[in-house]
This record gives sequence, C-alpha cells and structure tokens, in this order.
Amino acid sequence: MKKFLMLVAGFVFISAASAAPTGAFMQRVQDRFNAANTNHDGKLTLAEAQAGMPRVAQHFAEIDTAKKGYITFSQLSAFMAAKK
Repeated sequence: MKKFLMLVAGFVFISAASAAPTGAFMQRVQDRFNAANTNHDGKLTLAEAQAGMPRVAQHFAEIDTAKKGYITFSQLSAFMAAKK
C-alpha cells in the first residue's frame, strides 16, 4: 500500500510539473503577441505577425478563419490547442 501511495504521489508531482511549462509557455506566447501588436488594439495583422511572430505569420490564413485580416490571442490559443 505504501509503495502504491508513493507511486500515485509521483504521478501527481510529474503531472503538476509537466502542466507548469504549458502555463509558462502560454504566458511567453501572450507576451510575444502583445509585443508584436504594435498598435495595441488586441489584434495581430499579418504585417505585425511577420515582424514580431514569423511562425504565426506562416499559419496566419489558417488561424484567421473568419478572414478578417487579423487574429486575436484567443484565436491563436485555439489554433495551438488544436495542433497539440
């Protein structure tokens, strides 16, 4: 029983540790999005993405599903989640 509890505790620790980088990673993505959004309107145009987030720019058409000419951070997050 003691070994089982130690095993479960190890899995919980590993799960918590592996979840932390995801939050930290998404915070870095948010920070980069905000830096690339030079006019601070909460939207990233293709030109802003090309200048500040080139990998996002490569997938801009896929992320901008509504074809509005800009993407929001929530659209980027949804795209990233779908690609996992």
